[in-house]
Amino acid sequence: MSSNGYPPPFVPRTTSPETFSGGFIEALAATRARPHRYWLHVLLLLATFLTTTVVGAGMALSFRMNLPVSFLLEMSGYERMLRDPAYLLSGLPFSLSLLTILMAHEMGHYLAARYYTVDATLPFFLPAPTLIGTLGAFIRLRSAIVSKRILFDIGIAGPIAGFAALLVPLAIGVSMSHQMPRVALRGDFVFGTPLLLRIFEMMWFPGVSTADLSLHPMARAAWAGLLATALNLLPIGQLDGGHILYAIVGERAKWLSRILVAALAVMGFFFAYSWLLWAVLLVLFGLRHPPLYDPYPIGRARIWLGLLALAILVVSFTPIPVRTPELP
Repeated sequence: MSSNGYPPPFVPRTTSPETFSGGFIEALAATRARPHRYWLHVLLLLATFLTTTVVGAGMALSFRMNLPVSFLLEMSGYERMLRDPAYLLSGLPFSLSLLTILMAHEMGHYLAARYYTVDATLPFFLPAPTLIGTLGAFIRLRSAIVSKRILFDIGIAGPIAGFAALLVPLAIGVSMSHQMPRVALRGDFVFGTPLLLRIFEMMWFPGVSTADLSLHPMARAAWAGLLATALNLLPIGQLDGGHILYAIVGERAKWLSRILVAALAVMGFFFAYSWLLWAVLLVLFGLRHPPLYDPYPIGRARIWLGLLALAILVVSFTPIPVRTPELP
């Protein structure tokens, strides 16, 4: 047993333990020597704060005027803020909620990595003129992972932290929403309703259809957090769910990932074309999982955590995240 209570990592037969251990320590020291570009992390975070606040201000204006969400109205915020910077204040509930959720997710990964002395970057945020003002965030692991338990813990820490962080804005946002006949079906886009969001809606608005609810911007930030959580927990390749699956079933995860990618492609024909895009991206960039030579089981407690992650995926997932409204 190693000093931290875990069994020592299993090494390839072609490499002696002494060579592997020394080479790993040297590689780890080399990666730790890489400087962190703090200025880039701060710059991307500030840019994402701006783009999400602009989007949030457009959502807040639509909400106050009892209008459906309008992408053109959201994008007009860039011109509006030049004339009236105070316009952006109304976008803070959305942007601060969303950035808190994304930051919690990425810091979950980061802190778990640092706990195991795995070298990791701080989060990179991705500003973009999208429906939520961002393409999300990510961290980079800059040293090897040599244990299935470590892989599992780093993989699951992000989704659990992000999911926990979205519960409060989800509850507050839904409670501040209001009824408006067919408002959810009259916008530029119609947003899907994950199971957890629907449960909260039924708690505050029993008997009211999702189509008749105008969601507060904080609830929309939580919706974006649920979508990000569901996408990351898909048990495929190098997604968080793929790491969790690999830690539990080992090399069998390779075939399960391929089956699930094929299922996403099928969903693209029956539910939303975006799943086809995801399937293609995963095949091109994220399907292959690097082999990990560790024969030790991850333990019963982590199996239960894996089932918790599956439950979070179920309540966060929606087969049609975004679609265009049907013609009358």
